[in-house]
Amino acid sequence: MKQVIVVRKDIKMSKGKTAAQVAHASLGSYKNADSKKVEKWENTGYAKVVLKIDTLDDLIELKNQVIINKVPYFLVTDAGRTQLPTSTITCLGIGPDEDEIIDKLTNDLKLL
Repeated sequence: MKQVIVVRKDIKMSKGKTAAQVAHASLGSYKNADSKKVEKWENTGYAKVVLKIDTLDDLIELKNQVIINKVPYFLVTDAGRTQLPTSTITCLGIGPDEDEIIDKLTNDLKLL
């Protein structure tokens, strides 16, 4: 079991901003997950991996694949109070779910 957060690399965010966006994605996706998946994830160490993706279009395509595969997710849209324009999509939280399912969706992405 794991959770993956995918961050856009085509927008400029400071390390702190990126960390906050990743946290939003993790919590949002966690809240959208089935309680049985959450319990299994909690019992196996809360594994999380942060990956990067090239563009917004690539992120949306990945989100669509996540939906097709019925994996819990959360798409983060920034409020625009600090570094980014309002409604900038920054990252996608995926899971928690089985490693094999998430790997099938994200295996070609690199670590952030």
